[in-house]
Amino acid sequence: LLATNERSEQLVEGLLLLARSENEIVDRKPVDLAEVAAQAIEQVRGEAQAKGVELRGARPPVYVQGNGVLLERVALNLVQNAVRYNVARDGWVRIDTEVRPGQAVLTVENTGPLVPAYEIDNMFEPFRRLRTERTGSDKGVGLGLSIVRSVARAHGGGVVAEPRESGGLLVRVTIPV
Repeated sequence: LLATNERSEQLVEGLLLLARSENEIVDRKPVDLAEVAAQAIEQVRGEAQAKGVELRGARPPVYVQGNGVLLERVALNLVQNAVRYNVARDGWVRIDTEVRPGQAVLTVENTGPLVPAYEIDNMFEPFRRLRTERTGSDKGVGLGLSIVRSVARAHGGGVVAEPRESGGLLVRVTIPV
């Protein structure tokens, strides 16, 4: 509980810093996206096991200059969403890190319901979910993907989501190296 509370305090401080710095991270330190992803996976592992969702992926070390608390929130939001919005049986979530020319990439892909391509942009708006469902379920408050987009932009990067043909999403966060 103390560790969770401390992480929450750091998140609040990080978000306040983000707001004060007008969406640009000024105090940057080396952060390994693979370590950030591993931390998020550990926090979601119990929920994934309870739902029968397999967590997989390849996560070699990938370093960026940024805010570790905010980047951990990005990974956690993506992994939590991928587990919560999954299929009822034989679901999986793949969490990968990689380096591409000039950028570090965190990819989260999952099985799940079919997502119409025209709904993708709406999912990144605050308090919005698939098919413009408003908040009110037990799955969250509808801020997860908007936080992901805001933090990625604050790090000079971005986020794109693509529907998978068989259902679910592929979400890719890129941060300059």
